[in-house]
Amino acid sequence: MKELIIYLVLLLAILGHLVVASKMYKEVNADKGLTFKQKNDWKLKALLFPALFWFYYRQEKKKRAT
Repeated sequence: MKELIIYLVLLLAILGHLVVASKMYKEVNADKGLTFKQKNDWKLKALLFPALFWFYYRQEKKKRAT
């Protein structure tokens, strides 16, 4: 029974990672203010820790807007 719970937690973590990374991909791809290289850099960062780098991306985007 413990194994099933561990597998469930791992599956939910992977699915959450997938959802957040895909949301970041869409947002970065729609951003017209980034160059091709910058878009690729943000997309690669999303593969590692999407929630953390999405937060950094939003902060950087706010700085560019002001």
